[in-house]
Amino acid sequence: MKHLLKIMDLSTEEIIDLLNLADQLKYEQKHGMEHHHLRGKTLGMIFEKSSTRTRVSFETGMYQLGGHALFISSKDSQIGRGEAVQDTARVLSRYLDGIMIRTFDQEEVEALVEYGSIPVINGLTDLAHPCQILADLMTIREYKGSLEGLKMCFIGDGNNMMNSLIVGCLKTGMSVAVACPEGYRPPKMVLDFAAQYGDKFFMTDKPLEVAVDADVVITDVWTSMGQEEERAAREAAFAGYQVNAELMSKAHSDAMVLHCLPAHREEEITTEVFEAHANEIFDEAENRLHAQKAVLVRTMKG
Repeated sequence: MKHLLKIMDLSTEEIIDLLNLADQLKYEQKHGMEHHHLRGKTLGMIFEKSSTRTRVSFETGMYQLGGHALFISSKDSQIGRGEAVQDTARVLSRYLDGIMIRTFDQEEVEALVEYGSIPVINGLTDLAHPCQILADLMTIREYKGSLEGLKMCFIGDGNNMMNSLIVGCLKTGMSVAVACPEGYRPPKMVLDFAAQYGDKFFMTDKPLEVAVDADVVITDVWTSMGQEEERAAREAAFAGYQVNAELMSKAHSDAMVLHCLPAHREEEITTEVFEAHANEIFDEAENRLHAQKAVLVRTMKG
C-alpha cells in the first residue's frame, strides 16, 4: 500500500490487514514493547483544516514508531500563499519520507500523489476521512469480536464520515443504514458503490427506521468546518436527527455508539446517550493513534 487517499481504494483484505496490524501495535504499546519501524523517517503534516486529535495522534504515532513528525500549517507553508500544489509535492518529496494532509478538497490530496514521489495519507478532506473509519472499525471489532453480519446505522449529514463509513462497513461485511435529509445526501460515487451491495444498504430520511436492530449507532456534527455560514439552515434541516434515548430504544440493547468528536451535545447527540457510551467513544478516539500507526507502517516502512 503506497498511499491512503480514501477507503474505496482499499480491498477488504487490505482493510483487515491494517486492523490486525493496529491491534498488534496497540498491544505492543500497552505492554511497553518498542516498535521503531520508522526509525529515521520524517512525516510532513500539512494542516489546512486544524485539528487537535489528528495532529496529536500522528505526532505521537511517529514518535512511538521511532520517526519524526513535522507540523506545517497553511499559514507557514507556500500552499497557503498560492504555490501550486504540484510544486509543493515535488519539493516536499525531496525532504520528507511521507506526507499527511488535512484539507478541504480531495483533488489536492490526489495532486500530491500525482506530482510527488513519497507516500501520501489523507488525514481528512470534505469527501473522505479514511483514518477515522479505520479507527471506528477497529473499535467495533474490539467490542463486538468481528464485523461480519453487524448492522451499522449513521444518523446525520452525508459528509466525509458517512461517505467513508458506508464504504468501509460494506467492504467488511456489515450492513449499512443511513438517515439524512434530502439535499444532504452522500455523493453519487458513494451511492453507486453502495448500490452494488443490494439490500445490505438502506437510506432514508427517517432516523428511527435506520436504528431498528442496529448493532452500532454513529453520528457526527451537523455543521462541519468550513460550513459555518450554513449553520442556521443545517440546524433546521437536521432537527429530529438526534441520537437520543428514543432512537436508541430501536437499536439492539447492547448497541454501541460512536462519535468521531468533537461532539455538540444536545444537537446531534444527547448528553445522556453520550455519557452512557463514553467508554466506546473515547476508545474510538484512542484508536485513531493505533490505526494511523498501522497506516504509517504500511505506507512508509518500505
